[in-house]
Amino acid sequence: MKLLLDQNISFRVIKKIAHLYPDSKQVTGLGLTDASDISIWQYAKNQDFTIVTFDADFYDIANIKGHPPKIIWLRTGNTRTDNIAKLLIEKAEYIKEFLVKREYTEMACLEIK
Repeated sequence: MKLLLDQNISFRVIKKIAHLYPDSKQVTGLGLTDASDISIWQYAKNQDFTIVTFDADFYDIANIKGHPPKIIWLRTGNTRTDNIAKLLIEKAEYIKEFLVKREYTEMACLEIK
């Protein structure tokens, strides 16, 4: 499970979740800081990432363009890095099911509160 964290999510989350989400990245570390949401979406699609975001725009893009990539939409509002990492760790099994189980193949977005 490769996650691509949107620019509003700290790169520091990567170290905290690496044991569950190996090869995950944050957009800034990939030189995509000023990239448009469409460019980030396309990068995620080409590189087999799942986008993690606070931003409804990726949900909107998925509704128009479909998936992959799948979207994990954090509906917590802005919160501390530790809280984001904890949430992704606590919901790891749920996220894995969303990404790999057959019954979720038609779903593009997972909302986590």
